[in-house]
Amino acid sequence: MEQSKLTSEWIQTFNRLGSEGKLKPTVPYHDLFNRKELKGFPLHTLPMWTVNFPTGYITCCDPLVTLPSKPDTYLRQVTPGTYLLDTKIIEMEPNEYRYVASRVVFSSNEPVYYELALKGTEDLTDLDDGDTYIGFPVDSGLATIVDAQTIETYNKFYEQWHINYPEKNIYDDYYSDLFQLNAMAYPQFQRSKGDWINFTIPDTELTVPMIQSGFGDGLYPVYWAFDKDGQICQIIMEYIDCSEAYE
Repeated sequence: MEQSKLTSEWIQTFNRLGSEGKLKPTVPYHDLFNRKELKGFPLHTLPMWTVNFPTGYITCCDPLVTLPSKPDTYLRQVTPGTYLLDTKIIEMEPNEYRYVASRVVFSSNEPVYYELALKGTEDLTDLDDGDTYIGFPVDSGLATIVDAQTIETYNKFYEQWHINYPEKNIYDDYYSDLFQLNAMAYPQFQRSKGDWINFTIPDTELTVPMIQSGFGDGLYPVYWAFDKDGQICQIIMEYIDCSEAYE
């Protein structure tokens, strides 16, 4: 979204909510990602290779439902580049895994505070009314994090694919095989049909990770992590609320 489209009222409300602590998460993610267990349940960290952000303007969304509609990006910008992506996983039962949160790491600096990632169009009164977060909707059971350039390029790929295969479904007839192949190559922490891929748009270096979103469909918050100097050092997508474990 263009900064010029922001209203002074939205900015004032954003600043007030920040000062009231209403843009903070209920979970200390730096602790969560360092843990090996939570309330007796084993935790694992799964590297998912890298993501490419050529403009530094990024967003999180449902890759199958929302991404083809070219969603707006968040207001804050990161330094363009290629960064590590990993996901924290909880083992609910032996060999039964759920993905808790994914993060992109922009620097090795330790996070000291967090802020809800926003686009400038949200109704912030939701936070005043008692909602603890504003998040992105998931209807396909998958989440992604992508750059603005990736959004545009993916839209062209998506439209061309449907021109080439007008009677087919892009998940059933294209991505499903990629998920299963990834599960065969990297079976740890995923089911046989696959729970994640790090898709690269053909003929580009642009990445579209597609990751199982916790228990499936829902509304998921995203948080910026800042270091002691106020620089963005991570971004986190939360799929499962672990706040009760920290009470």
